[in-house]
Amino acid sequence: MRALLSGLAVAAAAHVVPAATWLPGLRRTCFPALAGLGRRDHVALTFDDGPDPRSTPSFLAALSRSEVRATFFVLGEQVVRYPELTRRIAAEGHELAIHGWTHDRPWRPAVHAEIRGLSRAAETVYETTGQIPRWYRPPYGILTGDRLIAAARTGLDPVLWSAWGRDWTAAATPASVRATVQRDLRGGGTVLLHDTDRNSAPGCWQATLAALPGLLAGCQAAGWTIGPLADHWNSPS
Repeated sequence: MRALLSGLAVAAAAHVVPAATWLPGLRRTCFPALAGLGRRDHVALTFDDGPDPRSTPSFLAALSRSEVRATFFVLGEQVVRYPELTRRIAAEGHELAIHGWTHDRPWRPAVHAEIRGLSRAAETVYETTGQIPRWYRPPYGILTGDRLIAAARTGLDPVLWSAWGRDWTAAATPASVRATVQRDLRGGGTVLLHDTDRNSAPGCWQATLAALPGLLAGCQAAGWTIGPLADHWNSPS
């Protein structure tokens, strides 16, 4: 019995301990690549939870007007529902990355289910667009041991963020989203925003969309280029 309990404790620790990387200070200091810290003259712009036909097209239009490309962390189940929109994201020069098959919480160890979900999502993106996804950001930014194993088995590199807009809340406004991002953003940072309210407060994506032009202008005024994670550690081709 003692050996069994000890084994369960070890398994639980292996599952839970990596989730401490959710803490921004720890992540930036000890795991800079996981925090998305790259070239100091570049800011990686990323969006989670889509694609969503109610809102994603508005973000694509705004990015097109600003001539900016981004990385979209998509959910596999949304790609299956909206393949044409997914293909549009890729066709307009944006990068597709994996946010999981569904937007679930990792309550208990389930490594085989995590592997199946990530593999299925990556294969679906490839079959839909021809893009081979490189990056993985887990739902809620909770990177458990199981999710780390699944990412490695699927050939995906985990990336979280260094600045976010807290744009998923009902209280989010264009001003609050912009101010929250700017508080933590430095050259070389990765910005987390959402192009949908599918897993957030209804309508909150509109605050993000309204904040976007000012955020982009602020980055450009600081002398930073803005683009996808594919350009974040290397000069764009």
